[in-house]
Amino acid sequence: MKTKLILAIALFSLVSNSFAQQNTAWANWSWLIGEWKGEGSGQPGQGGGTFSFQTDLDGKILVRKSHSEYPAILVRKSLSEYPASVNRPVSIHDDLMTVYLDFTGNASKAIYFDNEGHTINYSITYAPKTIVLLSDKIPNVPIFRLTYTLLDDQTVNTKFEMSQDGEKFMTYIEGKSTKVK
Repeated sequence: MKTKLILAIALFSLVSNSFAQQNTAWANWSWLIGEWKGEGSGQPGQGGGTFSFQTDLDGKILVRKSHSEYPAILVRKSLSEYPASVNRPVSIHDDLMTVYLDFTGNASKAIYFDNEGHTINYSITYAPKTIVLLSDKIPNVPIFRLTYTLLDDQTVNTKFEMSQDGEKFMTYIEGKSTKVK
C-alpha cells in the first residue's frame, strides 16, 4: 500500500512539473502570440501582409504562419519607384515556422519553410521585449537574423537581415505590425 502511494505521489509530481513547464515554455513569446497585420518599409522596398503565432500539439510547439505581398520588382528597386500595377503584379510570399522546445524544455530552436523552397534552421535568444532568431552557419550560405521587438501592447517591429560573415548585417526588410486578435 505504501509503495502504491509513493508511486502515485511521484507520478502526480512528474505530471504537475510537465504541465508547469509547458505553461512557462512560451512565456517569452506571450506578447507575440496572436494575429498581426503589417506594412513593411525600408530598403529595398515595402510590402504588406499578415502573420500569426499560435501554440499547437497541446502546447508543445509554436507555429508562425505568414503571408506577404510585395511588388514583383521589389528585388531591383524600391516600391515608391515601381508600385504594383496591372503591368507589375505583386509577388506572394507564404511561409511557415515552427518553434520547438529543446531537451531542457526551453524554446531555443526554430525551423522555417517558405513557398520559394527555402529552409532555415534558427537558434533563438531573448532580451527584454525582443526575440532574436539567428540562422545556423553553413559554408557559402548567408546568415539570416529575424528580430521581433515589442514597441507597445499592440505594435511589434519585425526586421529580417542578412550577412555574409555573421557580423555585418544588412536589413532586407523591416516593418511594424499591429495586433488584430
